[in-house]
Amino acid sequence: MPISRYPAFRLVGTVTNKTPTILSVHAHPDDESSKGAPTIARYRTLQARCVLVTATGGEEGDILNPKMDRPEIRANLAEIRNAELEEATKIIGYDEVIKLGYRDSGMPGTEANERLDAFYNIPIDVSTDRLVEIFREQQPHVVITYPEDQSGYPHPDHLRVHDISLKAFDLAGNSNYKPELGEPFQPLKLYYSLWTKAKILAIVERFESLGLESPFPRDRLERQGQDDLVTTQIDVADFLEIQRRALLAHRTQIDPNSPFWFGLPTQEQAKAYSTEDYHLARSTVEVVSISNGEIETDLFEGTGLSLAQRFK
Repeated sequence: MPISRYPAFRLVGTVTNKTPTILSVHAHPDDESSKGAPTIARYRTLQARCVLVTATGGEEGDILNPKMDRPEIRANLAEIRNAELEEATKIIGYDEVIKLGYRDSGMPGTEANERLDAFYNIPIDVSTDRLVEIFREQQPHVVITYPEDQSGYPHPDHLRVHDISLKAFDLAGNSNYKPELGEPFQPLKLYYSLWTKAKILAIVERFESLGLESPFPRDRLERQGQDDLVTTQIDVADFLEIQRRALLAHRTQIDPNSPFWFGLPTQEQAKAYSTEDYHLARSTVEVVSISNGEIETDLFEGTGLSLAQRFK
């Protein structure tokens, strides 16, 4: 299927390989807002080009906002979540959104998980080739996806996003692999977005210092984090409000009264933990800071398109 037939809305013109480009791969509408949104917002202010790939329509997601849990909403959930996605991505600043068009796989053991059109049930080579074609057309220097260890929330669609992202990263630059999918292009770096235990504990400490009840249950605090994987931290203190606005655009999935998302004012959240954390899982370029045992602070370090000087 040619990429021009993907159901996407396009906001910019022709891509050139000289434009610093980030491509994020997510499973459902709202994932782009809950994971990585402040990072994308920051890089947009630095004139990087940012592309989102969303695998499914999120048809099986729960309605977590009580005010939106109505029959007419449930009857049109796919259309509503599509509209929410478009609103949220405009808030974040994504230049382009590409929807693979697969159906939400739901959780194991559910009827949705047995559907042949569910993302997880699509042959992995088919969904990987869709992503290879996108990589070749969009020419991202940086790809962001989910980590291998998703034991905290093992949703089939998140697991499959991880799988196809790595396979597509490895295949997109191979000139011998399916030339009909476009001119080969090799992304330079692939990152996993992480949620560290250090972040959770810092947020809990901030809640308690303000005399507020923490929204994290005890078992969540005892869960092992991914702290040992952190290679890269992006300072997003000035972009947390954009994330909140994007989350609120997902009216069916985000409760505006959720203490988890909105219990701390953004300035207090920034004081607690001001970065988004990543693991550099694949790289075709040398990253000096990581090689020296230091934390990387720019996703484009080593690419020749470094935006670090713009952070100052």
